[in-house]
Amino acid sequence: MDLRPHIEKFSRRLGEVETALSDPKAFGNQARAQELSREYARLKILVGQGAAYSKAREDLTANRGLLAAEPAGSELAVLAAEEVRRLEVEEKRLGLELQRGILPPDPADSRDTIIEIRAGAGGSESALFAADLYRMYHHYAEQRGWKVETLDSSPSDLGGFKEVIFSVSGTDVYRTLKYESGVHRVQRVPATEAQGRIHTSTATVAVLPEAEEVDIDLRAEDLEITVCRASGPGGQGVNTTDSAVQVLHKPTGLIVRCADQRSQQKNKARALTVLRSRLLEQKVAEENAKYAAQRKAQVGTGERNERIRTYNFPQNRVTDHRIELTVYNLSAFIEGDMDAVLQPLMAHDLEQRLAAVEK
Repeated sequence: MDLRPHIEKFSRRLGEVETALSDPKAFGNQARAQELSREYARLKILVGQGAAYSKAREDLTANRGLLAAEPAGSELAVLAAEEVRRLEVEEKRLGLELQRGILPPDPADSRDTIIEIRAGAGGSESALFAADLYRMYHHYAEQRGWKVETLDSSPSDLGGFKEVIFSVSGTDVYRTLKYESGVHRVQRVPATEAQGRIHTSTATVAVLPEAEEVDIDLRAEDLEITVCRASGPGGQGVNTTDSAVQVLHKPTGLIVRCADQRSQQKNKARALTVLRSRLLEQKVAEENAKYAAQRKAQVGTGERNERIRTYNFPQNRVTDHRIELTVYNLSAFIEGDMDAVLQPLMAHDLEQRLAAVEK
């Protein structure tokens, strides 16, 4: 694919958005201003990637010419060969990013994200696995410079989580983590297993783009808000005041509880944020149901009852079942080194979407 016309288009549109944002009238409509700001940030990255892509192609052509001209095995030929290998990888990476920019952007991709992890089948071991997943995402977020904030949690007796809900904020959080929704399966010898037998347990992960007030209108008459005392280990300040907030959305029956902060107002605000995100997820799911056949051709369906990945500790193996990818580096993956799986998932999704556009 010739990407030059698209790179030029990105540059032209960046100039148009810059002009629009320089007009004070643009900020009279807050939703429109936010939309333009997101587009500006996205286009600025694409224009930078376009310049780097063009430079990589020029350098690649020059080094291939040098490699062909120099005697095999000479010092210059060896250096040129190394540079060709590096530039080929860089050209492919930047090309994929630019191709992704050609597609209509998902408005949710640039949003902050709420992740909900719940223990599934497997009793106490599934709760421990849920805690492992929470730490894995926390470490990955730290590596990317993202901010993680716990909203609510229900600890288990052995140090795991029956449920943990947290927000992740930063650049392209949802775009990167949206493929994590589904059932995660673990195979290992639990700490409580005396006979050394391997057990299989599961945990579910839901990744929700954080909804904004303009997306979901919450009417006061549809909400039932109650305040209660937070539960947890005694002696902590958060547990000595009636700060926990529970919100019931009457039309849907959805219930959200937040108790991580001492401030009742902060917990209420966070509970409403989570509620909006869950309602937005329902709204999007209803719209996408019209295109179920098309979605099946993409990376997974996102259904929570779908087993998307297996973590096999005895074999140090991570297998993503949607793209049939196996990586033998579970010890690093569970510590947050997730790009070995996340990048191929995003690349596969991109290929499927580009193929659909070209048809």
